[in-house]
Amino acid sequence: MKEIKIAAIYNPTRSFPLHCLIFLLVQLSFVTIFALSALAADNEAAINASNAQPMTGTSDANAYASHAITNRIAAGLYHSLIVKNNGELWAMGYNNYGQLGDGTTNSRSIQVKVATNVAQVVAGSVHNLFIKTDGTLWAMGWNRDGQLGDGTTINRVSPVHVADNAVQAAAGVFHSLFIKTDGTLWAMGLNNDGQLGDGTTTNHKTPVQVDADVVQAAAGSAHSLFIKADGTLWAMGYNMDGQLGDGTTKARSTPVRIDTGVVQVATGGSYSLYVKADGSLWATGFNKYGQLGNGAENTCNRPIKIADGVAKIAGGCDHSLFIKTDGTLWATGANYVYQLGDGTAEIHNASVQIATDVVQVSAGGSHTLFVKTDGTIWAMGSNYLGQLGDGTVTPRSIPGQVSIGTSQLSKER
Repeated sequence: MKEIKIAAIYNPTRSFPLHCLIFLLVQLSFVTIFALSALAADNEAAINASNAQPMTGTSDANAYASHAITNRIAAGLYHSLIVKNNGELWAMGYNNYGQLGDGTTNSRSIQVKVATNVAQVVAGSVHNLFIKTDGTLWAMGWNRDGQLGDGTTINRVSPVHVADNAVQAAAGVFHSLFIKTDGTLWAMGLNNDGQLGDGTTTNHKTPVQVDADVVQAAAGSAHSLFIKADGTLWAMGYNMDGQLGDGTTKARSTPVRIDTGVVQVATGGSYSLYVKADGSLWATGFNKYGQLGNGAENTCNRPIKIADGVAKIAGGCDHSLFIKTDGTLWATGANYVYQLGDGTAEIHNASVQIATDVVQVSAGGSHTLFVKTDGTIWAMGSNYLGQLGDGTVTPRSIPGQVSIGTSQLSKER
């Protein structure tokens, strides 16, 4: 495996805007703010958003599992993870905290195999969660605030078992969420702004139950959102930029209801995205780089409508992507390291089309991954720590195909 010498290629001034660098100095002394919520459709097929309906209340475990998003690609701060069609989990990029889970802290520009029998994966800033086919939840990477949920604050360079009966997970910067087969929502990690939603601002090193009848969840930098079985959208945590969408800038330590008829949710660093049952895309929060995609750069504390005919969404630090029901991929927001993939480094405050025949997408700190209908994986943006997995540290201004091991993801129809 090719190892990367961090000092030789790390250039933070070209990788993140000022507000992210400030968070870096305050929180990690090295790691910058971002959030991701890698989104995919149920059963890895494109959601027909115009026909999607909120799930009616149920206690059937299979029903909760069927409505959980299934992430086969995940873009973290400076690293990426991919689940192949045979259940192998592969990782590449920055690894100083063990987030690649390969038993080392060596960064990689070529993928390394981490685990088998994996069903889905999510990436936080420098920690990750994945769910195996048997429903067990595993975690690795940075754990200063207990975000791995293993009862310690010890960083893990190899995956550790956290819980059973998990159907979906979400990873923020320093906190994590997951949903069990019974629809209960659990949270762990940093809670200084109430992002865990348990009514306190106390950190938790082991999972604490937050709510019930939950079908999807997303974790941002210091805020969280989830969808209940009745289609209502709820939010909690930091809200200075209006990312909760409740019309205020007040932090919430218990969930507050935001909207109804919601079928999908994603979070960026300090903003939120969601899709309603009619296929409309809505956004709220920080918008300095046009990441909300409304043609302006004004921060919003209430959701605004962005687009129609949307099937899937993804939020990075300051850039957003969505897939329409026709399979076209669109992007908006920060583009300082080519993360939008349109061949320029220009910020876009309205969405631009990037690709066709796309079925999954994930947005990282300043890079992007997506999967096409033929199962091929594509990447663009920052690559200073090998996060694109192409064996180089050269950024890509347009999407480039990435080979993982000896095969691609399974074809999707």
